[in-house]
Amino acid sequence: MARGRVALGVAALVAPKLTVKAMGIGGGTDPGRDYIVRAFGAREIALGAGYLLSRDESGRRLWGRLGLAVDSLDLVAGLKTRPGLPLWVTAGAVGVAGSAAALGAAKVASDLTG
Repeated sequence: MARGRVALGVAALVAPKLTVKAMGIGGGTDPGRDYIVRAFGAREIALGAGYLLSRDESGRRLWGRLGLAVDSLDLVAGLKTRPGLPLWVTAGAVGVAGSAAALGAAKVASDLTG
């Protein structure tokens, strides 16, 4: 999952227009949207790299919990956008964020139970 975060982050940072087009969120020129997509990309790179570069298990647990928090907030944000976006866009965003949050929750639960 951490490698996937880094890959998604690099794609969003390098090609924000292509990223949003692939997600169905829009096309054309929108510098504000591109800025937000790049910021999202930077966040994903930081979360993935933080996990991958952790030198011990406690560091990986911390980064895993941070990722779970971010993915859970992304899920809530996706649900709140429903009135303004087509259903299939919201479903895709919620599906990705929800899946990431579920994987993160499973990892955190595994860490807590040993």
